[in-house]
Formats: sequence, C-alpha cells, structure tokens
Amino acid sequence: MFNNTHLNPTRLAVMKKLMNFAGKTADAASAQSGIEEALLNYETALNASDTHNVMAVFAPDGVFMAPNSPSAVGTDAIRAAYNGIFQAITFDTELTVEEVVQVAPHWAFVRTNSKGHVTVNAIKQRVPDANHELFIFQKGTDDAWKIARYSFATTNPLP
Repeated sequence: MFNNTHLNPTRLAVMKKLMNFAGKTADAASAQSGIEEALLNYETALNASDTHNVMAVFAPDGVFMAPNSPSAVGTDAIRAAYNGIFQAITFDTELTVEEVVQVAPHWAFVRTNSKGHVTVNAIKQRVPDANHELFIFQKGTDDAWKIARYSFATTNPLP
C-alpha cells in the first residue's frame, strides 16, 4: 500500500505536479483523438455528398463561413448551405491536420489543409481543389467534439 507520509513535502509537491501534468497530457491526447475522428467523419461525409453526416459533426449553434457567401449560422442554415454545395459540386478531397490546439477544457482550434478535386456537376468538369481551413471545436455535453465554427479559403493560384 502506498503511504505518502514518508515523502517530504517538496517531493510530494513535485509528484502531484507530475501527476497533474500527466492528466492534462492524457486529456490533450483524448481531445486530439476525438477531434481527428470528427474531422475524418467530416471528410468522409464531404466526399459522399452526405449532408446528414456533415450535420452530425457540427454543433447545433455552429457557424459555417464559406468564401463569397454569407455565414451560415445554426443547423438549418448549415444544412441548406451543404445541400446547395452538394448539388453544385462533388468532392474528392483529403484533409490533413496541421495543428490541434486545445485552449480550454471544451474548446480547441484546428488548422488543416485539403487537396484533391471537385467535379462541377452541371458540366461534369473535374478541377483541382486545395484549401486551408480553420475549425473551432467545442466539446459537447455528450463528450463529443463538434465543429462550432468553420472557415476556409482556396490555396489554388488565381487563373
């Protein structure tokens, strides 16, 4: 049986700090894992033109900020935005996570890059697609990480 009465106060304080650090490191690893899983689900849904599963990774009060469009705020607006996107284009893209930074127990930001192709459905033309993205994730009451805010911009050169 462990008895901490044999430890001097300095050693005990150091051990408590190390245990606290280990707990925070485990929490950060858990956050990164949960966020990367949500991003994989998002990528899969995006490539499948699956609005239902895109919505599964967004927080109910999420905000989607696409270039040249007004912000889509909340479930109904985000659903409508993705329905419109999937009607216009089909994705074949891959997200790469560049950094995950947990800034609070229930908040993190994520920077990604994506590259691949989109097919313009109206003319069946496949074109290169590349973006950099910024996600803000929120951990919900169900302990699942959800996209709270999402914005992106193309990294393709101008024509």
